[in-house]
Parts: sequence; structure tokens; C-alpha cells
Amino acid sequence: MPRLRASIPQDAYYMRRALSLAARATGRTSPNPLVGAVLVRSGRVVGEGYHRRAGQPHAEVEAIRQAGARARGATLYVTLEPCNHQGRTPPCCEAIVAAGIRRVVAAIEDPHRITRGRGLARLRQAGLGVMIGVEAEAAAVLNAPFFKAMTTGRPWVVAKVAQSLDGKIATASGASQWITSPASRAVGHAWRRYVDAIVVGVHTILADNPRLNDRAQGARPGRPLKIILDSRLRTPLNARCFTARPTTPTLIATLVKRSPKKRLFERRGIEVLTLPALRGHVSLPALARALVRRGVHAVLIEGGGEVLASALQARLVDRVAWYVAPLLLGGRGAPGAVGGAGFALAQAVQVREAVCRRLGRDWCIEGQLVYPARRR
Repeated sequence: MPRLRASIPQDAYYMRRALSLAARATGRTSPNPLVGAVLVRSGRVVGEGYHRRAGQPHAEVEAIRQAGARARGATLYVTLEPCNHQGRTPPCCEAIVAAGIRRVVAAIEDPHRITRGRGLARLRQAGLGVMIGVEAEAAAVLNAPFFKAMTTGRPWVVAKVAQSLDGKIATASGASQWITSPASRAVGHAWRRYVDAIVVGVHTILADNPRLNDRAQGARPGRPLKIILDSRLRTPLNARCFTARPTTPTLIATLVKRSPKKRLFERRGIEVLTLPALRGHVSLPALARALVRRGVHAVLIEGGGEVLASALQARLVDRVAWYVAPLLLGGRGAPGAVGGAGFALAQAVQVREAVCRRLGRDWCIEGQLVYPARRR
């Protein structure tokens, strides 16, 4: 075990280790949060673990099992308040108490209504020392999808855009493959390993016929869910997203209540979800709420311009990943990255904490979105 750096307090040092462990399972634990745990006794790490997948042991239990008898009298550093309820796994608080752990340092309180504050109260009741708030900001960022889903009932959303330098996502004739470089496409594709679902509009299906799958080795079974916004059910029955390997479920969000084509989709195992209308299209806020109820906490919007405009109008997008190629396409009829009616300058959405990096010949700009105060 390396010695502590004098500039880093001991609790922060071990919590950062726990956070790095938690991050190893990024994209694989939903609908559960990412959690890491480190057990320390007499200045030495005696056990550590992280939650790997939903249904598997929680981080605290992994660390306790690794420590064995050495857990007695130790301090547990954990990135999220331990649970105190029976779910798919037993409550972690009981395992912590039974192991004889003396002190628990948690980064942040669990926002879930079933757990919030109850885990910490149970530990205090059992006589353990409890500290909360160490590296809390980093812990909240790590679990941004989980926290947003639990506190707002909406998923955390990132919008990915590939455009030319003059803001076009396709030529005037509709060609878009490929505007950005292979390096940009590889990094953009990696977002699919992080999220629970990908959203595209039917125009993207008709124009590009994408597969919408995660082709990486070790891809999660059943993820990411493919979602097509198709108000009038124009998606072809032979679209590549239905047959691409590896196969993952597809959901078509529509306004259509009954139709022969809807029955054809359903016979093939493709879910068709009828949702209310908003400005003549599928209500994205209604879809967002439905997704969280299904355990979908992180969503990637991949296209196109009208879908992104609607998501921005509904204030659903939290982050953007913008890939810009050094090309000038021009064309009055060429679609832009963001459609819709647009925003007045005073109501423009701001990109904060933006980071720009080179990817081959392209640039990638990522940042958090900040929406203006609503007009009274």
C-alpha cells in the first residue's frame, strides 16, 4: 500500500480509491448506482470491492468478504450510503454491523426514497461512527444518471452530434455517411456502452438505416435499448436495427393507438408504446418518465435535428458531445444540428465546463447544459 500524500487527507485518499473502483463498472450496473468500497484497519487496506452488475453483490459485501476477520474494527469507505432494505440482494447495513466494522465514511446520501438517510441511521443506531460528505461532489458526478432519475423521475440525457464546420449534419441531398472521421465515430460509439438506451427519430432510420447496437466485446445483454420516435409508424419492418447483431430490444414510441402495422411489429417482439402528443409529435417528457419507470437512467440522443430541438425545448438534455469535422457543406436545404423554431438569444441554452479535444482531423466539444430561468 503506497504511503499517504501529506497534501491529501486520509479520508479523502481512501474515498478516491473507492470512487475509482466504482467507476470500473461504468455502464453495467443500471438501474443500480455505481458503488465502490474500501476497508481500512490500522492504516492498511484489508478489503475492497465494487458493485459489478445489478443483482450481484454490493460493493460493501465484496469488501467485507475479501477482508474476512480483518474487517472487525476497520473503517469502511463507501461512495454511497449503504442500503438498509431487502432488494435483489440483502441489506448491506446488516452485513456491515455483523462484520464488526467500527466506522463508516460515506461520500453521499442515497437519493432513493427507500434508502435515503435510513442506512446511515441504522448504522448510528448500532453504535458505529458515521461520517458523510467526503468527496461528495465527485460521487454525485459519478452517479449523475442515478441521481437525476431518483430526484426528478427523468433520465440523464446526453446528445451526440456529428456535424460539418458550418453546422450541417447531412448534405442537401441527405447524405451523412460519413461527415466525421473514424476516430470521432469510435469515440462517439463508445457512448453506447455507457447508456441504457439510444434515441433516434424515424427520419434517421429512413435516411441512414443504422444498426444502433453496441458492437464492443463484452457488450451488456439487452442494452442499449433502441428507441425510435415515430409518430405515424413509418419505420420499415425490415430496418437493420431489428436484425443487427448483437440483438437488443427495440421500442417504437408513437402516437398510433391501433393499426395493422402496429400488430405486425408486436408479433415480431418489437414493443410499440403509444404516448400522448406534444406539439404534434411524441411527448418526450412522457417518454422520459416511462423510461425511468423501466429502469432506464441514462439515454443517448443520436438524431436528428428535430429530435434534439424537441429535447432541448423540454429541457431534457444534460450534456452534449459535439463532433465537428473541418468540412463546409453549405446548402439551404441541408439539415442543421438543431432544428425546431430556435431560441431567442436571451433564452439560449448555455454549454458550461466545455472541453475541446482533437480526434483525428476533427474536434470534439463536450460540456454540461445550463438552461435559462423560466419566464414568469
